[in-house]
Parts: sequence; C-alpha cells; structure tokens
Amino acid sequence: MKANEIFEKVSGQGVMANMMIYLRDTYHMGAAAGQSVLFIYGAVASILPVFGAFLADSYCGRYRVILIGSVACLLGTILVWLTAMLPGAKPPACASACQSPTPSQLALLFCGFALLGIGEGGVRPCSIAFGADQFSQRKGPEKQKILQTYFNWYYASVGFSFMVGSTVIVAIQDHFGWKVGYAVPLALILLATILFVVASSLYINMKAEKSMFTGLLQVVFVSLKHRNLVLPPKTSNASYYHETDSKLTVPSDKLRFFNKACIIQNPTEQLNIDGSTSKPWNLCTVEQVEGLKSVMRVIPLWSSGIMVPLVLNQGFPVLQAKTMDRHIFSKFEIPAGSFGVFGILTLTVWSGSYDRFIVPVLEKITRRPRAFSLKQRMGIGIIISTVSTGVAAIVEAIRRRKAIEQGLADDMNGVVAMSAMWLVPQHCLSGLAEAFSVISQIEFYYTELPSSMASFGVAFWTLGAGLANLLGVLVLKIVTRTTGSNGRGWLSTNLNKGHYDYYYWVLTLMGVVDFFYFLVCSWAYGREGKNRMREEVGDEEEEEEESMQHS
Repeated sequence: MKANEIFEKVSGQGVMANMMIYLRDTYHMGAAAGQSVLFIYGAVASILPVFGAFLADSYCGRYRVILIGSVACLLGTILVWLTAMLPGAKPPACASACQSPTPSQLALLFCGFALLGIGEGGVRPCSIAFGADQFSQRKGPEKQKILQTYFNWYYASVGFSFMVGSTVIVAIQDHFGWKVGYAVPLALILLATILFVVASSLYINMKAEKSMFTGLLQVVFVSLKHRNLVLPPKTSNASYYHETDSKLTVPSDKLRFFNKACIIQNPTEQLNIDGSTSKPWNLCTVEQVEGLKSVMRVIPLWSSGIMVPLVLNQGFPVLQAKTMDRHIFSKFEIPAGSFGVFGILTLTVWSGSYDRFIVPVLEKITRRPRAFSLKQRMGIGIIISTVSTGVAAIVEAIRRRKAIEQGLADDMNGVVAMSAMWLVPQHCLSGLAEAFSVISQIEFYYTELPSSMASFGVAFWTLGAGLANLLGVLVLKIVTRTTGSNGRGWLSTNLNKGHYDYYYWVLTLMGVVDFFYFLVCSWAYGREGKNRMREEVGDEEEEEEESMQHS
C-alpha cells in the first residue's frame, strides 16, 4: 500500500508543481487567472474527499473508494498529458500576439482537472485511515503509541513523495518539455494503481457501517420535530434509547437540545419487540446524538485552521523564482517549480524526527507528555504561517525594487540580479507551519470524533483546505477589482509592475486575525481527549486486555 501511495503522490505533485508556468506559457493565462484556476482545482480536490469519506465509512469501504480514486487519477493524468501531446488541444505559440484558448481546449484541460479532483476525493480521505486500519488488531496504549508514530511517518513519506515530484518530475519537464514531463507522472499513477490491486489480498479491510450522514441528519430532524419537548431534570430517571451492547446509555449535558432526539416517550409506539426502534426518524440512539455533538464541537476549531492551507496553496512564488537568479553553481540551475521542495523538506525532516528526537527534548523542558497538546501545535502552525507571508512580502518588495533599479520594469521575463535562494526562508516556514498545523489537525479529528467517522475526520481537514481555496479566489477577486487589472493592479502578469508584496501583507493581516479567532475557539472547546464514545471504546479494550491476562 505504501508503494502505491508514494507513486500516486509523486505523480500528482509532478503534474501540479509546474502547472502555474504551464498555464501561463502554454494557455497564455495571466498570473491572477492562473492562480484562480489552481485555487478552484484545489477547492474541488479538497471538498470532494468529504463525499469520498462518506462513501467509505457508510457504503463502499475504504479499499473500494481508494481504488475508484486511483482510476480517476489515472484518467485525469491521461487527459492532462493529451493537452501537451495534441497540437489542437492548446493555443498556438505566441507570435506578435498571444491567442487565448478556445472553450473546447479549456474543456479538455478542465476535464482532466475534474478527474484528478475526483481521484483526490477518493484517495486523500481514505489512505491514511486505511493505513491506520492495518493496526486495528493492536489494543490499548500500545495502539495509541503506534498510531501517533504512524501519523508522523505517514506524513514524512508523503513529504518525500512530494519532494521527488517537485524536483525530478519538474526537472524533466524543464529539460525535455511537457510531453515527456507529463508522460512520467502518467506511468507512475498507472504503476500505483496496478500495485494497489495486486496487493489487495494482504490488506485488513474494515466493513462499512450504516450511513453516517443519515444518522446525523436523523438527530437534527428528530430534535427539531421534538423541539417542544421539555428536557427532564438531570436527576430524573428518564429513559434514553441506546444500542443494546453499548455502555453509552445517557447523553452528555453539552448541547442538551439534541438530547430530545433520544428520549423514549412511548416505548409501545417507538420500539419493536426486540428493542430496536420502529421509526428511525422519530427516535435516535444516544450514540447518534453524541456523534453529532462531537462534530459540532469540532467545527469552530476546524474553521480557524483555513488560513494555513490558503498560504500553502499560493502559486505566485513559482513566477517569482522564474524572474530571479536560480543558479547554485555556474552550470546548475534550480527549476522555478522546484523551490517548493524546501518547504516539503522542512515538513519531512520535522515530521520524521519529531517523535524520535524533538519530543524527548521538549518533554524535559515542558515536563508534559508529548510536550505540546494538539491544539497548541495547531496554534503554533497558524503563527508560523503568518510569519511566512510576512517574510514573503519583504522578499518580494526587495525583488521588485531591484528589478526596477536594473531597468526591468517593462520586461516580465527579465532575470533580476538577485538570488532566488531568498525565497527559501518563506518556503521553509510554510513547511514548518504545515508540519505543526496539518498533522495535529488530522490527529485531532481522528481522536476527537467517533471511531466510525475516521475517514470523515481526515476529510474534515481537506474540507477546510477546500474552503481556504475558495477564500483564496475571493481574495484574488477583491484585490483585482480594488487595485485594477490588465497589468495595472497589484497582481499584474508582469510582477515588476504589480505589488505582490502588498498582496502578501493582506494575507499576513488575515493570519493575525485568524490566530486570535483560533484562541477564542480553543478556549470554547475546552480540554481535548474527552470524546465519550472514544472513552467507551477505550474502556472496553482495557477490559478485554484484563480478561486475557486473567485467563
């Protein structure tokens, strides 16, 4: 499975890492238009995982959804490769003027993006949870420790895959052209799909449970239906409907309005002889109620994390690198699309060394297990991402000033006598922000939501990333309309005439506001690790261990 994951990630990153330049040079799109396309693709690829998680948890199982996603990624990569292969699939090269792409040419490209987005919707929410399923036979504290290490090493391997896609594949595209450059990712995703199918007999496949979303909707519907029902006092002996083999027999006091959905008012009418409910849309279980409460408690914190993916999905640094001196040695030049590898390298090194080297040192300093809580790591990630946009604004202001001083104001393709290595700090900070924020968010959702919603918990972060991309489109439109377009605004296609530094300062200000919003949400959430449904599962596992020791 891991080989399949690596090949799939290398292929996906290889297709998208240089896409900003591909859209500008091949489809003649402006900088703001190209970034909007990438934002919209990112939104689709991030929102669809919610539906993929729904299918995996409720109907198809994770294996089948990953397989469907892999096939969709394969078909999408084929279409993107065809846009480079077929002469009529893209506008002709610029002569005296550049020709805009036709609707049919854009349709082929966008269909490829759509299939890639559908593929991401299947693979992204299920792969990490599917990997965690392979440790399902472990119990108790040992399982928790293995999962914590697994989450970090999973992201480290993904970071390695992204690094290969951002360097090797991008270098192939720069040296051999788009036809060969997109043929290599196509071969990799084909190999990934084949490997996943061949190894299917080795996997532990968890069975899909009943419809998760239907259960949540039932709680909302029944609560509203019984809105006039007076909740019994806490000390009363009210009868609540629950699963027969569950220890969760009484709902919690938080969000008590939804407790109305599981109160048994008339056992004769609401229950069958075997104790099951005769009308699911009239009576819900305590488990359903607590599941909805878990989701609703997480939503404010989830919404505070969207600025980090918004910063991570910026494509403008690729165009900035294109106008700067990218030589390390006289004969070696880093491709413009490969500078993101510094962020990925930071993410990979931090994730791989966090448990083994960093946590023991921080535990001695803080005298706390794991040093930082998940919420603290999320907050640190927001701070670092905000600092990264501030650094990006300063570097771009210097680059623009030097370009004007060197007489390159009207030459959008001119190379400024300034090393592109000045872009490295902002990429490293972005990678560190991702290491703190993204990993902790995924682990937070996985541990705070009910175990039956594992894939949905992973998709929760991707949904936030999707909304961040849509927010990015909105910010681009506001900036373009406010400051002007057609080469006169902040986001001019000619970076030397624009003011991308002002755009980065806008993102920095948004990050500061988001951090204070996060503090409020974190305070309102309270202490983490208090999910009642997770606690019940943990108690049952401990009892099983004790019984095995006595036998």
